[in-house]
Amino acid sequence: MDKMEAKILIIDDDQDILLAAKLFLKQHFSIVHTEYEPNNIPNLLRMENYDIILLDMNFSKDATSGKEGFHWLNAILEIDPSAVVIFITGYGDIELAVQGIKEGATNFLLKPWDNQKLLSTIEANLKVRDSKKELQDIRSKQKMHSAREGDDYSTIIGDSPAMQLVMNAVQKVAVTDANILILGENGTGKELVARAIHNASGRSSRIFVSVDLGAISETLFESELFGFKKGAFTDAREDRAGRFETANKGSIFLDEIGNLSLHLQSKLLSVIQNRRVVRLGSNAEIPVDVRLICATNMPLYQMVKENKFRQDLLYRINTVEIKVPSLRERIGDLPMLVDYFLEFYCKKYNKPLKRVTSSTLKRLEKHTWPGNIRELQHAVERAVIMSELNTLEPDDFFLSRMDDDNEASLSSPMNLEETEKMLIRKVIDKHGGNISKAARELGLTRASLYRRIEKHDL
Repeated sequence: MDKMEAKILIIDDDQDILLAAKLFLKQHFSIVHTEYEPNNIPNLLRMENYDIILLDMNFSKDATSGKEGFHWLNAILEIDPSAVVIFITGYGDIELAVQGIKEGATNFLLKPWDNQKLLSTIEANLKVRDSKKELQDIRSKQKMHSAREGDDYSTIIGDSPAMQLVMNAVQKVAVTDANILILGENGTGKELVARAIHNASGRSSRIFVSVDLGAISETLFESELFGFKKGAFTDAREDRAGRFETANKGSIFLDEIGNLSLHLQSKLLSVIQNRRVVRLGSNAEIPVDVRLICATNMPLYQMVKENKFRQDLLYRINTVEIKVPSLRERIGDLPMLVDYFLEFYCKKYNKPLKRVTSSTLKRLEKHTWPGNIRELQHAVERAVIMSELNTLEPDDFFLSRMDDDNEASLSSPMNLEETEKMLIRKVIDKHGGNISKAARELGLTRASLYRRIEKHDL
């Protein structure tokens, strides 16, 4: 007979009851633990996530009030609000057991019990546990969806040869569960490619969780990705699932993975290898089933040689690599992209549909677009907002200023580092030191821009 995958904990001060229950239940369930001393309950729950907890109502000799049962019920629910607790009670305590259900117990079982009744009660309450877990997952996913609501996720636009190679790769890898590493400059649309992989996969009906690792501080890394238990730290007022748990059965996209310190790389590698997470404040392992997609604009292979990135982690995340081209490498897609963004932002801001002249398009194609698609997107949005006319000219895109910058850059020998430094300084000055606006125009996150400011000593 196949055993059901479930973890059962029985807490009772009668050793005979514990032994009899364990011998019977081990025939039906994968894990059955017993405990004679209720004071050990907190440690047990921190070590393991139990599907069902059978809890005696009275532990002290000759006690019949049920107060101990209520005390430990509250303690269990404090540690694990989703716990399914079945009270074990004598016939005379039925009224107390009913009161226990009002206070959070799921069911009660009379002593002495019939084994079949015990089995059917546990099986029925396992469905309750599944429902609670499902509700928790839905709430976590709704919170994450609400947090990201309002973000603009455009479809992948372009039919240039470079983009056809990308889409062919997406189609091939999507049907597998292989780990994907997406490479490319900032603003090229790496997250859009990750979403395309998810949407074409067998997990498309499940959640897609995007994590900007460059925006998560080292101190928050574990709590954000792996979750935490209530009381794990000062502001941990409730249990919370991390990003990996929330993405269970779906896909998780780890952007800017090259920014992780070696210490955090080690923690991430452990989760990827074992497919289990441990919440902060707990020792219990939680299995996770996720499709892993990572991205970076950093030279990981060079970083491995310099001992800045773990080679074993690189091998784990790059079963398949996809290189997303810069806008310079797919400039033929620019007219299509401009049309798409014009339609999108005219509709968003309730403006008549605007168009660009052929001369404006030619000027746009000459620009080097260091911020890639994201820079173009913001340039079109700004033009739609600021222009009073329905036909957009080069000046509506600040092209004269950008072209002057390009000519100045080309007139003197300058390496990539110097070019980046000059561009960042100009954009920050343009926005009067407003880092959020500067980052937006450059197509960077605030955290990424701060790192570059520090790097260039600006």
